[in-house]
Amino acid sequence: MSETETAEVVEIEASEPTEATDAPTPSQLEEEGDIAADYIEELLDIVDLDGDIDIDARGGRAYLSVNSSEGSSNLRLLAKPETVNALQELTRIAVQTKTGAFSRLILDVGGSREARAAELSVLVDKAVERIEAGAESAALPAMSSYERKLVHDIVSERGFVSESEGEGRDRHTVITRA
Repeated sequence: MSETETAEVVEIEASEPTEATDAPTPSQLEEEGDIAADYIEELLDIVDLDGDIDIDARGGRAYLSVNSSEGSSNLRLLAKPETVNALQELTRIAVQTKTGAFSRLILDVGGSREARAAELSVLVDKAVERIEAGAESAALPAMSSYERKLVHDIVSERGFVSESEGEGRDRHTVITRA
């Protein structure tokens, strides 16, 4: 590799958004929310779906909720967990491209995050039952960092301890006694 090619690689790597060590300011979160809402509105127009978008900021994250404006569930196609995760990543990339900063934006479509939180609570309950029945620990399936954070909170509420293990897509949560 020539010096010119090496310099180009370094320049490209340096321009990629990196995770910020400082929490974003309220105005930065508002900007993230506005950019994300514009992106999702365009997507909804392309797929010819109607949705109401609510923007919120809490815990150092921008939250974007998309709900059906017709009272029906015309967003069902987009509300599957895998689809929401993919849309969230695409939306984060759009935000990062405009701001140049790492985004921890959370996207919810049609209440899918609430439904997933309930599913995770059931998973934690079953894992806790296994531990109370004598198991030393209980491992949950691999999940996103946001879902692992929810699991850690649920586990803590139940009086147990949890830790994330593994790398990349295999990263999962292991629950043990306190």
